[in-house]
Amino acid sequence: MPADEGSLAHRRHVPSRLITVESLTDHLDLDRIFGRKVPLHVDLGCGDGSFLCALAQRMPDKNFLGIERLLNRVRTSARKAAILDNVLLLRMEGFYAVRYLLPAESVERFYLLFPDPWPKRRHHRRRIVTPDFLGSIHAALEKNGSVYIATDDVDYFRKIKEIAESNPGFAIREADIDLPQSKFGRIFREKGAPVQWLELRRISPVK
Repeated sequence: MPADEGSLAHRRHVPSRLITVESLTDHLDLDRIFGRKVPLHVDLGCGDGSFLCALAQRMPDKNFLGIERLLNRVRTSARKAAILDNVLLLRMEGFYAVRYLLPAESVERFYLLFPDPWPKRRHHRRRIVTPDFLGSIHAALEKNGSVYIATDDVDYFRKIKEIAESNPGFAIREADIDLPQSKFGRIFREKGAPVQWLELRRISPVK
């Protein structure tokens, strides 16, 4: 669901970072919203915004959109993004935003870091990475765009690779990238837990 603007408006630094969604079915006018036309990177489930804002500081020539469902996390992200002109936030379910609000071929790169693995078999249907999800990601990616996925859950990683292999629109690579640490990335590193990375690069046009 979109953010409750009223609950955020009293925080001076929030409105300028938070996107107001006027329609739940029309594509966002990203050039107007950001005020410039440059490549867009999208952090799906941006959490506390630490990864999103660190990345935005590293690449000021890109626009960054953080999508997060939980209100408290949006507030925390908004505080961190208050001084960054190239970061905006959208409070919404990630899959919905990708499928209905992001225009076709509008995103240079997606980041999906440590999505909930829902380890119990009866909960697997709640996992975000599905064939439909990757189909929507493919449609939103520009030519040669990519999505970076990280997880510490070996079973989920295998399933993600299996789903990706069934989509001929992606080339699959083991991601070898230098990125800022996310909150969960730091936690898993401190615990010594191995993190699996995957890059899916779009190789065919949207049908």
